[in-house]
Amino acid sequence: MGKVILKNAVKREKGCMYYVDGKGNLCEAKMAKGGKRKKK
Repeated sequence: MGKVILKNAVKREKGCMYYVDGKGNLCEAKMAKGGKRKKK
């Protein structure tokens, strides 16, 4: 498991997920909204 090396380094936005990619960069991705069906 990883460890926290710096707290509050990024201003987080509601509805977004943050992760570190393979190159060590911090990435932001929009989270899917639950309970809604996709249109065909």
